[in-house]
Amino acid sequence: MFPTADMAAGIVKLGQKNGVGCQMEEKKIENRGILKGFLICVLLVALIFGGVKIYRYKHPPKEEVIQQYIERNYLHEVDEQAVDDGKYAGMLAALNDPYTMYYTESAYTSQKQSNDGVYKGIGVVMQENKETGEVIIVRCYGDSPGEQAGLLPGDIIAQVNGTNVTLDNQDDMIQEIRDSSEVSVHLGIRRDGEESLVEVDLTQAEINIPYVEHRMLDDNVGYLAMYEFTATTAEQFQAAMTDLQEQGMEKLIIDLRSNPGGLLTSVTEILESILPKGLIVYTEDKNGNRQEYSGAGETPLSIPLVVLVNQYSASASEIFAGAVKDYELGTLVGMTTYGKGVVQSIIPLGDGTGIKLTTANYYTPKGTNIDGTGITPDVEVELDDSIENAVQGDPNTDNQLQKAMEILGQ
Repeated sequence: MFPTADMAAGIVKLGQKNGVGCQMEEKKIENRGILKGFLICVLLVALIFGGVKIYRYKHPPKEEVIQQYIERNYLHEVDEQAVDDGKYAGMLAALNDPYTMYYTESAYTSQKQSNDGVYKGIGVVMQENKETGEVIIVRCYGDSPGEQAGLLPGDIIAQVNGTNVTLDNQDDMIQEIRDSSEVSVHLGIRRDGEESLVEVDLTQAEINIPYVEHRMLDDNVGYLAMYEFTATTAEQFQAAMTDLQEQGMEKLIIDLRSNPGGLLTSVTEILESILPKGLIVYTEDKNGNRQEYSGAGETPLSIPLVVLVNQYSASASEIFAGAVKDYELGTLVGMTTYGKGVVQSIIPLGDGTGIKLTTANYYTPKGTNIDGTGITPDVEVELDDSIENAVQGDPNTDNQLQKAMEILGQ
């Protein structure tokens, strides 16, 4: 049977309905595909960013890794205290600041004793050259193990117990000298005029340090040498000044040669006793905080003054020389000073150890910072080579002292 027109039309209509239905079904399928793709993208993003957080491998701290390797593989016995001290020392050494350092318990004790004015040691003042690695003896105290062994100002400590002193181990070598309280320390000394090292053995002794020495010279000239600025220096300075005044002092020479510095409070107390009223020195920290040290000017020095300085006069010595120069209180004679215009704070850590940390710049009364440049004397006089290693302060041989007396006699 063949379809009629009506039937054919119905088929056509049915086909149109079915066609529309197919198109709608295709759109639904297409929409589901888009949604599925979107959800996959969201999932991928979540996996990428969330997965990093969830699956990232967290390395243990490097210190723990190193410690594990030491415990599992290091051949020799480990001194845990030495390892800890080395970590802290390394942390400060990484600052690359020649004046910042870590004090072990014994080193911190020695530092406090030195500031207090009584300590056990070999009785020499040592100065580190942070460019060459040299350790230079700048002074030997009277009747000390160092003086008895024949050490001289200008000697360079080249070896300590057979180990060469270098820039890398400089602080350790100095500490080894200071720690030799029960056994002797063997030093190899490099000295001008000697082809080979001068070798000496030293044992520590209790040193009562005379940080100030004084005497009367000819023509009523008082001579007062300060070797370091400690907690006892100001008191010794006042006692020396009183004695010189009672002897009829009319002119004064203050000798700061080879004085490596010391406590800021010590030098400001001394300067307050001789300067007119006004600013002595001021410091500024990294945040611009300024701290001023001023004096009332109740007892300003009223007699002619010469201050002797040299290339080893540093830190607090330069504060002294800078104030004298800025106030035109006296004449500086000698060589350009060391050039240390920064302040260190000694900070206890609560377990017997401590750190010395550079915390501020200091400035002379006129606002000069001399770090790295030093203070140029008013009259430059180089010490004669013939007395370079002799005791300074002898008016018969010390040409810098002779120049000071010449200036005062004019």
